[in-house]
Amino acid sequence: MPKLPDDERSTLLLVDDDDVFRRVLARALERRGYAVSVAASVDAALVSALEQPPEYAVVDLKMPGSSGLVLIEKLIELDPNTRVVMLTGYASIATAIEAIKLGALHYLAKPCDADQVVAALNKSSAGDSATPVAGSPLSVDRLEWEHIQRVLAEQQGNISATARALKMHRRTLQRKLGKRPTRE
Repeated sequence: MPKLPDDERSTLLLVDDDDVFRRVLARALERRGYAVSVAASVDAALVSALEQPPEYAVVDLKMPGSSGLVLIEKLIELDPNTRVVMLTGYASIATAIEAIKLGALHYLAKPCDADQVVAALNKSSAGDSATPVAGSPLSVDRLEWEHIQRVLAEQQGNISATARALKMHRRTLQRKLGKRPTRE
């Protein structure tokens, strides 16, 4: 595929705090025709977006400092036409719902590849009634993870307040948050 000049390529902002993942995905997206700019935090991404609002954005959920949810809201405020996909290794129903409400078109759980990201960026924002329904209920571990994520969102990400609301020791909550949820 011949490389288009930068001024003819769609702009894409990739925000992820994992250096290796960010570098690999940026290269893969550049090979697929995007003019990619990268950032490792919400603050750095906002600086980049203020200079040039991107047409597309791929945003990690969990980063040091503010979460990717904050960035989605800011990107949509800058340009309501920005197509945003949220990526996360800490997927939950609560954060997926919030990401969509804030303006993300899609929400992908890591690991995922560049083809899945591009498909999500270009997919219609309309729902898909053909989406398969799970054949079994969520596990108890997954339900616990979902509940913790919902309460954490209600507490605006404040871990101490979340621990109090859950009647759980703060360190216990931090351990549970540090574990990835089980895959269903």
